[in-house]
Formats: sequence, C-alpha cells, structure tokens
Amino acid sequence: MSVKIKYQWRITKYNPIHRNEHGYYTISSEWTSSSDIGKYMYDGLLTLENYIKVETAYIDTIIRFLEANNIKSIWIPTVTYIDTNKESTLYDKEFDKLYLQDDQEVSIAHVGLIAKMVLREFIHCNFITRNFFVHFGYDYYLYIGSNSYYDEPLRFTEAQNLFVEEMISPYYTEEKDMVRSVIWTNIEDDVVIGQEILRNISLKEYQKSLRLSTLHPVTGSFSITKDNFEFFQSKMHHQMDFTKYNYYLDSEYSPNCKTALN
Repeated sequence: MSVKIKYQWRITKYNPIHRNEHGYYTISSEWTSSSDIGKYMYDGLLTLENYIKVETAYIDTIIRFLEANNIKSIWIPTVTYIDTNKESTLYDKEFDKLYLQDDQEVSIAHVGLIAKMVLREFIHCNFITRNFFVHFGYDYYLYIGSNSYYDEPLRFTEAQNLFVEEMISPYYTEEKDMVRSVIWTNIEDDVVIGQEILRNISLKEYQKSLRLSTLHPVTGSFSITKDNFEFFQSKMHHQMDFTKYNYYLDSEYSPNCKTALN
C-alpha cells in the first residue's frame, strides 16, 4: 500500500489458547471452510445453521470496523471468480445483483454481500482504502488494518465470540518494498524467456500508464499492450517486439528490496 497502516489485527474463530509456541493451531479437526458443512468436526457436526452464525459474526465485524472508521465506500483492487455454481445450497440469489470487476469502488451497503461471497468461496477479493484494509486469508482467517484505533469495534468483535490478535497481515505490502519488472514470453507457449527490473518509477506513474485508480496498489500481473507500451519502453533497455513476445508488468513484494537490488 502507498500509505503505511499502523494498526493491524488477525480476527478469527480460532482460540489462541490452542496454538503452540510456534503459533500453529493444534486442533486439526476444526472446520476451516464452508465446504466443511455437513462434516463431523472435533466439536460435532457442522450444520448450515452453525456455519451461518460464524459467517455472520465475521461480516458484522467487518461492517462495524468500517462504520467506526466512518468509511462510506471501499475499493476492490482485483476480484477472482472461483465458483459459479448457482445450484449450490450456499449460493444466494442476491449474488446475482452484484457486478464486480477489478479496480472497483463499492458502497458499504454492498460490503456484507460481497464478504459473504468471499467467505463461501465463490469469489476472492480484498477491500482497501487509503488508510484501511480488509484481507481475507485461507482457512477462514481475516485481517483488518487501520490508521485509526477504536476500542468499540474490537469489543464488538470479541462479543461475537471471535478472537482478536495484534498481527501484521501476511498480505500487507508497502510500496517501498515492491519490485516491479517487465517480463516477456513466447507468443506460442507463453513461456517466460526474459525479464528486466524497472527502477525509479513512482506508483502514480504506474497507475496512470495502466489506467488504474489512485488507490490501486499495482500488485499482481498486468498485460502490456500496444496501447500502453510506450511508457514501459521508455524505461527499459530491452527493445519490445510484439511480433515475437507477449509482455507483462510483474510485481513482487520483497522487503529490504533496495539492498537486494544493489
């Protein structure tokens, strides 16, 4: 992110008393996904009703943090569709009302429904603003970060029988530690055959060249086309040849990257 996030928490249904000295959760038979509904866990059968109680606690927690921070809308940098099975018992007809795409601003009124889609593994995305984020991790892990500290949403979270731990999100990145490069692949098989690291380019320049919002962190992979290649060509030694290669901007998080690149 372009702005450092001071306060960060891991929020889960997993009681930290069951973690060992290395932080690993020791109960292997606790449910970790909506796909576990109907299975017997260490505490009994996971019913749809019991699952929804926990899911609702997560969603209400996200909303309470947004409200405490007076956030009216939030940004989705990228969205990935995982499952489009509308016959699933977990598919909510309300999902049909959502049209989601990369680099999209959404109202807080839609956050609950989008979060439900993520938790039920129909899509994956995260939420960001300039001073706040919500990261959805694997195995029903949730991470929230903010540059404002409020006790009320933390107390609310605990009242939902969820556990709050101060922890840096494993998905949190800082712009100063990003390494970006142009990679090129054979047109025939898309196998990577070359790479050139880009230096001394601001986040704003990347956002402008790729036509992204000023909130987009420019993480991931982006196609370089004949419409935007001039900017990248001006920063590179390699001479682009679109008759032979496909080109992509690739982003990698590498803490202390300044030392690594010297």
